[in-house]
This record gives sequence, structure tokens and C-alpha cells, in this order.
Amino acid sequence: MTSKEDLLSQIESLKLELNEQKRLLPAHSIRPHQLLAIEELEEEIEKLEEKLQILDK
Repeated sequence: MTSKEDLLSQIESLKLELNEQKRLLPAHSIRPHQLLAIEELEEEIEKLEEKLQILDK
């Protein structure tokens, strides 16, 4: 089972990666793969946050 600290670390790492992906988006002509990468990161963060909530109960 994943510990709370592991989940927090993973979430923080993914959030940093997400912020970097968003920072690298061009002002114009965003490509579909760029948006997909951001969506995948957001979904993974959401899943880990749900697991964290379950552990906190």
C-alpha cells in the first residue's frame, strides 16, 4: 500500500510537471498532443488526491 507521504510526493511532482507543461504552451497554435499531456497529468493528480482522501479517513 502507498503511504500518505508517497502520495503527497507524487502529487507534488506531477503538479510541478503540469505547471511546466502549461508554461511551455505556445500562445497560438496549440497542438492536440500538448493538451492531451496536460489532461493526463490533471487526471493522474485527481486520482492520487482521491487516494489521499481515502487514506485520511
